[in-house]
Amino acid sequence: MTDAWGIVVAGGRGDRFGGPKQLELLGGEPLWEWARRSLIEGGVSTVVVVGAMDGAVDPGERRRDSVAAGLAEVPDGVEYVLVHDAARPLATPTLTERVLARLRQGDVAGVIPGNAVRDATKRVEGERVVAAVDRDDLVTVQTPQGFVAAVLRRAHATVEGDAADDAELVAGLDEPVVYVEGEITNLKVTVPADLRLVEAIHAS
Repeated sequence: MTDAWGIVVAGGRGDRFGGPKQLELLGGEPLWEWARRSLIEGGVSTVVVVGAMDGAVDPGERRRDSVAAGLAEVPDGVEYVLVHDAARPLATPTLTERVLARLRQGDVAGVIPGNAVRDATKRVEGERVVAAVDRDDLVTVQTPQGFVAAVLRRAHATVEGDAADDAELVAGLDEPVVYVEGEITNLKVTVPADLRLVEAIHAS
């Protein structure tokens, strides 16, 4: 057993996609398998897949519930856990390596990939544009996200309410979370048009 395990969250209903997108094929393989392989090839020893597929752990109602179900399968002796969304099939093993390398420096509780916001950003009320937003200190966040396993367990056990991702839960403990450079091609498949774009990038 090495110091890092992974969790692939593959249990969503895919309401905006029109079905369970994690089962869609890319290059003949389901999206969740692409996510799993990127973790393994990036240095994670074992990956727990959470979803409604053979050999996987049953998912929960919310994303955080699914992560908790996967986390319950990770042995206590594991030091780091990386959480990855099945809907991001183009994340590379290099990104996993980058997250792990920063995490192993030992001075933070979590590491997340992010990209600087490149477009002008506005705040709106309904259809009305009400203000410009300074984007200099904004990043868009991706997965895989890496955490000290003990801190992630404590966050899931003590931080109440829902959260967009595990970094939000860990930050709720006032534990330090930092970001490393993400990948422009690490797109999240949310609607069918996203999958067509991912297929085009994969084919290029």
